Amino acid sequence: MMWVKVELKLFIWVLLVLSLVNLCIGFDPVDNYLIDCGSSTNTTVGNRVFLADSTNSPILSTPQSIFANTSTNSTSVTYGLGLYQTARVFNGTSVYTFPILKHGRHWIRLYFFPFVFQSVNMSMAKFSVSAQNFALLANFQPESDSVVKEYSLNITSDNLVVTFKPAENSFAFLNALEVVSVPDELITDDAEKVDKSGKFQGLGNQALETVERVNMGGPLVSPTNDTLGRTWLPDQDFLLHKNLATFVSKIGAVKYAAGGATRDIAPVSVYGTVTEMNSADDPNSNFNVTWSFDIDSGFDYLVRFHFCDIVSMSANQLIFNVFINTVLVYKNLEPSQIEANLATPFYMDFTTGLSGSTKLLVSIGPSTSVSDAYPNAILNGLEIMKMNNSKGSLNGAGSGSLTPGTSSGSKTTIGLIVGVIVGVLVAVVLVLVLFLFCRKRNRKLARANHSKTSWIPFSTNGVVSYTTGKNFGNGGIPFAALQEATNNFDESLVIGVGGFGKVYKAVLGDGTKVAAKRANPLSQQGLTEFRTEIEMLSQFRHRHLVSLIGFCDEHNEMILVYEYMENGTLKGHLYDSNLPSLSWKQRLEICIGSARGLHYLHTSAAKATIHRDVKSANILLDENLMAKVADFGLSKVGPDLDQTHVSTAVKGSFGYLDPEYYRRQQLTEKSDVYSFGVVLFEVLCARPVIDPSLPREMVNLAEWAMKFQKSGQLEQIVDPKLAGKIKPDSLRKFGETAEKCLSDYGVDRPTIGDVLWNLEYVLQLQEAVVPNDLNEDSTINIGELSPQVNNVTNGETRLGVSTVNDLSGASMSQVFSDLVKSEGR
Repeated sequence: MMWVKVELKLFIWVLLVLSLVNLCIGFDPVDNYLIDCGSSTNTTVGNRVFLADSTNSPILSTPQSIFANTSTNSTSVTYGLGLYQTARVFNGTSVYTFPILKHGRHWIRLYFFPFVFQSVNMSMAKFSVSAQNFALLANFQPESDSVVKEYSLNITSDNLVVTFKPAENSFAFLNALEVVSVPDELITDDAEKVDKSGKFQGLGNQALETVERVNMGGPLVSPTNDTLGRTWLPDQDFLLHKNLATFVSKIGAVKYAAGGATRDIAPVSVYGTVTEMNSADDPNSNFNVTWSFDIDSGFDYLVRFHFCDIVSMSANQLIFNVFINTVLVYKNLEPSQIEANLATPFYMDFTTGLSGSTKLLVSIGPSTSVSDAYPNAILNGLEIMKMNNSKGSLNGAGSGSLTPGTSSGSKTTIGLIVGVIVGVLVAVVLVLVLFLFCRKRNRKLARANHSKTSWIPFSTNGVVSYTTGKNFGNGGIPFAALQEATNNFDESLVIGVGGFGKVYKAVLGDGTKVAAKRANPLSQQGLTEFRTEIEMLSQFRHRHLVSLIGFCDEHNEMILVYEYMENGTLKGHLYDSNLPSLSWKQRLEICIGSARGLHYLHTSAAKATIHRDVKSANILLDENLMAKVADFGLSKVGPDLDQTHVSTAVKGSFGYLDPEYYRRQQLTEKSDVYSFGVVLFEVLCARPVIDPSLPREMVNLAEWAMKFQKSGQLEQIVDPKLAGKIKPDSLRKFGETAEKCLSDYGVDRPTIGDVLWNLEYVLQLQEAVVPNDLNEDSTINIGELSPQVNNVTNGETRLGVSTVNDLSGASMSQVFSDLVKSEGR
């Protein structure tokens, strides 16, 4: 082993020494890995040297890779053409492990150019990339030309792990790779919020992806002319109205001041050029100069403005306003009040909050409150960086590393590989012994464990279940019994995959069908969610909530066992073409059942329980298509009676997340109502809530559907399988209900009880029990409605009032509570 360690240390030393060759004046990175993937020789790009890719690189673990090359040139390459002429191709999960000498923020730059190699077009590749616990790319398919993906991560461990995972029946590739230290002062820990609700804290822990980096009024700035190897694009292509802007260049005038912006913040070629208002010496000019940028919806963005007053002849001549998405983020900005000397650079950071749009607008314009100031406004540079979402993702997909054991423990990759091999051999022997042992005794162990467990059995719907008291650390169902029930967790029995882990169809020893949800050791939804699920489902019993049969907490395994739902998820029935299409009545009944389950959560105790992850994948259907709400791992007990909300970290699913909850981190029952409103439109349209393959205006279902609802054209986006089968009144009322659920502010949304009442009415309109559409201010006699409303729960509680108003106008949560509470009790 001694020669292996010496070889690894020598490789790392040579890599560091060679890659530190950087002639730029400025920051000298401690960690500076530059690799030309697939190349057998070093490649010099400007003043930087990208090292040849070693066939047996000790920092790369891969089952097999291919070195590819091409002589084709990419016409769009403006920097480092040689880097795009070779690539390393991966046919399996592959891991780069970079030793980190200095903790802190690092660049990760990934170079892609999908050329044709041996008749294979690499644009057909489809793969994911993660680093540490952040998902950088998911199901990425490179376009036809070159692209550089730049990320910035705060590394607090001794190793940075970058993982490439090809999609099934596909491959991954990489042309070049950079891992480079970043100055500590480049990203501070806070920034102003666009909504002016205070400062955003914790930027230092955010993973960032560079969306755009723009040099206003100047030419392209290549990595060679930037101390941190960044690329700054000209701003002309982003200007909405080029005739409103003019450009000035005075690079020699820039004076960096102590304690202010440095060359590492932005180079002199950025601060020395500017885009300003083209006012043509008109003192009455009053317009904004605006730039438009493409972004991904559903993310927060860090927007950095770079300013340097190189246009004024003296102080106090320049006063202007700054806008993000038409919001005034800085009023009466006067550069001479921030930096006393002219031509002295400074910058400002803002966070946008959750963006529901695919466009980000940045504008500058003259101040209207200062009459003696000549109308002008300037901008020297701009950076837009996407911030990771609550799941640690920069692409909207799930979070976390793609391979285990990638954080910080190993001293060397060789040691890790050897350890894994030895561990696997030992594990194989132990598994064989355990299997033979368990094969003989698992049934006895299961019966013995059931007789000693603290779980108390009782019957629900004819199925024997087990519920737990406060102490659930000892488990309830032996791991050996679940191994047998799932045929040792056979992949063919997987019926679902979520953030917690995989769900398996299983049959217990007594013949009971169950669903076993097994925790993935890489999941961020670990022990906390495991305990939360058990605690929640131990308190609640309701026909529209999935029942917990038991759990297992042995051998570092966390497994939750539920009643088996024969017809799977609502999501599967909406999207899976192999399943029968649901009728409109069936869909309404499923929505009504789901609303009943949520209403029980919100009202059955002194404090409401907020589900926090309402979505179609968490609505399950039994053999009769009766809906049951599932997955309570993110659930939260609601506020006390004298409070309006619970302050908590944002969790939920992308596309369903309440934007007000995301902005304020204040959770209420109305957050569930918003998510349920998204589900309603999902049920109506039978399409994913987020679909990046669609045109931009259609990507987000909630936004797209609301446009049609507000314009009175909802029938145009109904699932084609329902075309002509929904009565107009039923569709109108359904659309109104969903629209109210998606109100921007929680106070404007109905309670889930109100939603439930309206959905029952929607069903009545579809069933044509009510002969004529009722006016919003009319009254209806409950006796005229079908038994579905008169006897909401198959003969249980009757409503003790004769007339009620249609809930389009009035809240009926209290009345409706009387209808459903007896069912939940």
